[in-house]
Amino acid sequence: MKPFVGQGMREYARGDADKPTAPAPTSLAERLRQGPVVGDGGYAMELEKRGYVQAGPWTPEAVVEHPDAVAQLHREFVRAGADVLQAFTFYASADKLRNRGNYAERAHGAAPINRAACRLARAAAGTGGALAPLVAASVSQTPSYLTGARPEEVKALMRQQACIFVEEGVDLLLAEYFEHLEECCFAVDVLKQSRLERQPTQPTDEAKARSKTLIAASMCIGPEGDMHGNCPGTCAVQLAEQGADLVGVGGHFDPFVSLRTVRLMKEALEAAGYAPDAGRPFLMCQPLGYLTPDAGRQGVIDLPEFPFALEPRQCTRSEAADFARQAHALGVRYIGGGGGFQAYHVRAMGEALVAERGRLPAAADEAGVPLGAQLQMHTKPWVRCRCTPEHWHRMHPATGRPRSAAHSAPDAWDTTAGHELLVQYCEDDATDTRDGRTQAHDNAHDNAHDKAHEAHDNAHEQVAIPHKPMRHSVRAPAHLDKLGDDDHIV
Repeated sequence: MKPFVGQGMREYARGDADKPTAPAPTSLAERLRQGPVVGDGGYAMELEKRGYVQAGPWTPEAVVEHPDAVAQLHREFVRAGADVLQAFTFYASADKLRNRGNYAERAHGAAPINRAACRLARAAAGTGGALAPLVAASVSQTPSYLTGARPEEVKALMRQQACIFVEEGVDLLLAEYFEHLEECCFAVDVLKQSRLERQPTQPTDEAKARSKTLIAASMCIGPEGDMHGNCPGTCAVQLAEQGADLVGVGGHFDPFVSLRTVRLMKEALEAAGYAPDAGRPFLMCQPLGYLTPDAGRQGVIDLPEFPFALEPRQCTRSEAADFARQAHALGVRYIGGGGGFQAYHVRAMGEALVAERGRLPAAADEAGVPLGAQLQMHTKPWVRCRCTPEHWHRMHPATGRPRSAAHSAPDAWDTTAGHELLVQYCEDDATDTRDGRTQAHDNAHDNAHDKAHEAHDNAHEQVAIPHKPMRHSVRAPAHLDKLGDDDHIV
């Protein structure tokens, strides 16, 4: 693939040149049918780095406390070429906003946070020109489900958000970041009912368009499946049966592990009589921007580097481009990113898919694509030698740390919804017996936590770190023994 150099090609790629064109697709369904849709990147982790999100709750009160910061990140994704902006409604259920001492629900209320998030995303989307990005809003896993709340209680929390999304007229209703198939099915059911039952105030034609708003279901699982032992194929088929229009993964694993999971989903869907290549359902993938080949069932959160030392695992822009090409080849139509995916990753995906999309992102280099072409203008000849995409796609970047390990020893507590260690609470209700939590229960919880943490520390002390520089200073997990230089190929 030659670099696209010259004003004429830039005009063609951006859609400014005279060439036969079909009418611009207006709905997400139309865009998905015409070709790949590029999503945006992650909000919670990026805004935490910028000082606007707490790295424990990861909740989105920044939409009301620091709206300019959220709007700025939206605009960066628009300029990078995102076709869809996600409102920052991640972890915005009322119980999460007050969980474990969080003040956000008490200070602002869940409804104002969700509504402000939708409006910020819509305003930013309006800066995208003729083919403006669409807007998605999401519900995600809840502390109540982890604690063992009744299904109707969990659904009621999700319904509070979903009704606001429908009122705000978002273009995609998304159930994302679910570790358990059961809870994800709850979310899809709530989104369906909210879409159908909410009484519209708009004219009839707009109301009809609203009823066709797509519903997506994305689970944060890897090839091992969900935390209840359901394999990826089972998850995909059940979500399709539940009525999801898009099915996929994102949130806990890197692009290439995630694509292996999507492949398992696609195979199961086809075996069950579905046609994902024809959009029944469409496939989606919004992985982490960090490499996680050594992660266990729960992905990145089990790695000891999470969340404050993940930077050495950051995907490069060439890896983001490789992911986009491989995802498209697999039949994935919604190709985006989760935590760690920054604007330059989104831009790299848009550049990699320029032939399929017919345009470059607004932020694409003036000298052209693919990656490296602009280096032909560098003053130093040895840097100019890096002007080919092959140099960057074959790169194995160093960390610059002589004792840096290639892999970590992930935590594996093997706990899931209903386990005592995952019981959540509000600090204001620490002695409230409505959820059966007394001070004695809290003490038992803390003691169990301390014992588990001690066992974790003892296990890690057995991993010897050599004093001399080594590329692999920690023994890789067994499932990585056979991986070689091509471990990114799905």
